[in-house]
Amino acid sequence: MFFDPLASASLPIETAWLSWEAQAVIAMRLAGMAGLWHAAPDEMTRMVTEKIDAGFEATEAATRTVFSGGTMDQAMRAVVREFSRHTADNVQRLSKLGPAQVF
Repeated sequence: MFFDPLASASLPIETAWLSWEAQAVIAMRLAGMAGLWHAAPDEMTRMVTEKIDAGFEATEAATRTVFSGGTMDQAMRAVVREFSRHTADNVQRLSKLGPAQVF
């Protein structure tokens, strides 16, 4: 079996990327609340309800991984990937809206 020296670094890198994406979503939503970024009328409701869905989906992914014989490391990767799917979708959707014309 080949030893991959970067395997132990991949989870922290994926988690850091998730953190960056989450901060980008927060920034765009706060700018939307301030009227500086275009936002859908239901964006404030969406940002609350999607967290519940994402939490359930991440829990399901981790549970499925553990019950199928996966390790805790693999379960954490499943959680990070599930949350990353949601944050990546939000970054893509919100960034397309762009800044509002303030002046």
